Amino acid sequence: MYRIRFHGRGGQGMKTASRILGTAFFLEGFEVQDAPRYGAERRGAPIFAYVRANRQAIQERGVIHRPDLVIVADDSLVPVPGAGVLSDLDAHSVLLINSDETPEVWQHRLNIQNTILTLPAEAEERAELRFIGAACAGAAARLVGVISRDNLSQAIRDEIAPLGSALVETNLSKALHAFELMEPHAGSVTEGKDISATDFQAPDWVDLPFENARIAAPAIHAAATSVEVKTGLWRTLRPVIDYARCNRCWWVCSTFCPDGAIDVDADGQPHIDYDHCKGCMVCVAQCPPHAIEAISEQAAQQAEQQGAEA
Repeated sequence: MYRIRFHGRGGQGMKTASRILGTAFFLEGFEVQDAPRYGAERRGAPIFAYVRANRQAIQERGVIHRPDLVIVADDSLVPVPGAGVLSDLDAHSVLLINSDETPEVWQHRLNIQNTILTLPAEAEERAELRFIGAACAGAAARLVGVISRDNLSQAIRDEIAPLGSALVETNLSKALHAFELMEPHAGSVTEGKDISATDFQAPDWVDLPFENARIAAPAIHAAATSVEVKTGLWRTLRPVIDYARCNRCWWVCSTFCPDGAIDVDADGQPHIDYDHCKGCMVCVAQCPPHAIEAISEQAAQQAEQQGAEA
């Protein structure tokens, strides 16, 4: 059975990637499962989707714990423990990362013995990663070596058709390009062994002493401590206000901000609290004079660093 996980952020098409790959497997005559798993259901939050494919009926259920292939659409997720990118990898697992870095660099960073491949990242802005799901599906189809180009193309047409012909062609181009890039590694992902229902190691239990909740519980769970949670660390896009265009209609951006991260001073000028702005871009969509622009968080941090050094 093939067991494949896609890791990305909300809005990058990981659910679509699993649907495309699952449909392509189905067209090749496989029994298939594909499903997404969400954490915080919002754009930019880590999510993953998984695909199982087998020539026989699939009896396994739930998330995949022993993947044959793990695909990471956004390399910023690799060092995030909560994203679980590296969880349950074994020597058999292949790791494919969408990144400008070489496989050797990632091998050195992660210090793991698994086969690591990279899919060259073409988009400079994370906002452009909405098509990366199709590319990841195309790369996966080539790596398993049992999906033809024609069935991959048909799967994309089937899954993307409701979005219009233009998006079908764009996704098809991205997927087939990734399919060709992975040609040297075709068939490098092989089916994993069946997992026995009885051959497993029972987990070790850790006995923890009971303490008073005020001692044992993190202070972050106490009342009025949400300010300590720097949710701005989740952000991949940063809203920036152009005060030359801002007409100080303060109630719009500050009211629509779902996290109350926009404050207004006595002169009616809005100010964004970047420690707690999650980068949802609601303010960008709601600003009447279009005075708020979305830029990549990486570019913003580089600009700040250059300004500090100057």
